[in-house]
Amino acid sequence: MIYDVKNETLPREDMERLQLGRLQALCERVYANVPFYKKKFDEKGVKPQDIKSLKDITLLPFTVKQDLRDQYPFGLFAVPKDQIVRIHSSSGTTGTATVVGYTKRDIENWGELMARSLAAAGASAADTVHNAYGYGLFTGGLGAHYGAEALGATVVPISGGATKRQVTLLRDFAPDVICCTPSYALFLAETGLEMGIDVRDLPLRIGVFGAEPWTNEMRQDIEKKLGITAIDVYGLSEVMGPGVAIECHEAQDGLHIQEDHFLAETIDPATGEPVGPGEEGELVFTTLTKEGIPLIRYRTRDLTTLNTVPCKCGRTTTRMKRVTGRSDDMLIIRGVNVFPSQIESILIETKGLTPHYQLIVEREGNLDTLEVQVEVTESMFSDEIKSLQREESKVMKNIKEFLGVTAKVKLVEPKSIERSMGKAKRIIDNRKKD
Repeated sequence: MIYDVKNETLPREDMERLQLGRLQALCERVYANVPFYKKKFDEKGVKPQDIKSLKDITLLPFTVKQDLRDQYPFGLFAVPKDQIVRIHSSSGTTGTATVVGYTKRDIENWGELMARSLAAAGASAADTVHNAYGYGLFTGGLGAHYGAEALGATVVPISGGATKRQVTLLRDFAPDVICCTPSYALFLAETGLEMGIDVRDLPLRIGVFGAEPWTNEMRQDIEKKLGITAIDVYGLSEVMGPGVAIECHEAQDGLHIQEDHFLAETIDPATGEPVGPGEEGELVFTTLTKEGIPLIRYRTRDLTTLNTVPCKCGRTTTRMKRVTGRSDDMLIIRGVNVFPSQIESILIETKGLTPHYQLIVEREGNLDTLEVQVEVTESMFSDEIKSLQREESKVMKNIKEFLGVTAKVKLVEPKSIERSMGKAKRIIDNRKKD
């Protein structure tokens, strides 16, 4: 089902005409109402009236996360405080928190876009949605919640944590859809088996997963262990929250960007220059309709490619490839670029290993070292030590051959790596402590 047929199936010319009009209005608005952007525009020597085509977006300045931190808390708001009805914020674990504000219309648009997203995933008003994204300042929980309600579905607002209770409610309430991080979905399946509940036997049929990068191999693992269709949803708090883009269940081949609300670009992360469709680059978004905190050319640090070919589902919107990693999460080990998702693909393809792993980076003298700790299954853990050592050597060899980096591999017992109720902590980089 296509929730908003008019806007999700616009011909390319009509979409670009709509985007240009909204981009021009946005530039006028932020130049007049946000001193930060007026200064940025003036420094670049550009005025709102200079934007005469979508290609002129390259004239505009970038916005980065540090800008939001520097303007903490309300320096980027484009409307008076009395028009802000909701505030969300990042955790601030790596610096000053980023703060975003929403007007009433922003909240309504968000709900509509998440309704579109859930419909694209295969959900309908007849469904019950088990929402295990965290509620509160994190945008995931409330974004999925209001989207499900806008769709007309029944919502179970369980939030994160209390995993055994969640499994019990999955059995008792028999939801059709689950929303959470992909790593937490696997944790739920694992916990269910410990409780004597096989999630595959429940009515659950769709999972809408986001908030952390995950691979196609992990998707296959989730679909196998939960007996569902696993759909990738994309969003980030600064731009809106979940629902910026979503896979359709018909194709599961790239995430449809809600282009009537978000203008997407991909750029070379090093130079800032645009890259073409089909070329990997850093994803950049301009929010075309946000009132509370509109953003011009926001650098997400997420790496992807864009595809403008219409999808077999009938939607004509540009699709973004599954995020392969973040330019600022990339590890450089002795000159080799490594993303957690690349190592994850190797681990999941290895029989006897689980998707629960951590990458530990140390500096020994002047050299960086990488250790991959990965849990094994119960059956493998009971094998002889020599068998485990052979498996460690095999994985080390695969990482070296496929990624060109030498890593120590340590197979650890089941459930020894800390589980997360939200984003899985994949990297422990002890070099930053030097």
